[in-house]
Amino acid sequence: MRSRDLAAHVGITESNLSLLKSGKVRGIRFATLAAICEYLDCQPGDILVYDADAPDLS
Repeated sequence: MRSRDLAAHVGITESNLSLLKSGKVRGIRFATLAAICEYLDCQPGDILVYDADAPDLS
């Protein structure tokens, strides 16, 4: 699958999708997450991972 296709379906830029994939974002809208999961036919837990050692961004 191409990032371009996923970004177009979800309605975000390829740059923002790249940031999501790299983990360099502080949050994601539920609507965006739902659109990604719909396109990939997966559940949020299939693509999200909790990292207890991640720096606190607040």
